[in-house]
Amino acid sequence: LSSAVETTGQSRAEAQSRAEAAKIEGAAAVDQATLRAQASKIESDAELIRLTQARQLELHYSTSTANLEIEKAKRLADIEISEFKEHVAAIGPKTIQAIATSGPDNQVKLLQALGIKSTLITDGRSPINLFNTAVDLVGTPQRQ
Repeated sequence: LSSAVETTGQSRAEAQSRAEAAKIEGAAAVDQATLRAQASKIESDAELIRLTQARQLELHYSTSTANLEIEKAKRLADIEISEFKEHVAAIGPKTIQAIATSGPDNQVKLLQALGIKSTLITDGRSPINLFNTAVDLVGTPQRQ
């Protein structure tokens, strides 16, 4: 009987130790899965932050580039306006009026003096195609 009790006790002890080992392994697997999930969430959050910052930088770059292009266009327009004003001031209003009331050849000279490269002027009877209009439309280089 004592060997049966001893065998039963030993079997019971082994079963309890296996159960305890399985319980510990299960808890460790749960903890490991939890930690992996947390690590994955941290990695995903970091990637999201990185992508968000990259998009913000791209947007800032695009906005800055567009603003610079706008500023450049404004400055070029201002330069062109000031050049035109200088040409008009250099020629003088009376000279411009005299040339404008004269024939088409003088009108062409007036427009050339004002720095106008391409213009179509008509009085309703006879159109005058000036300078580089046809060349600009066709796209061939002008020979000089």
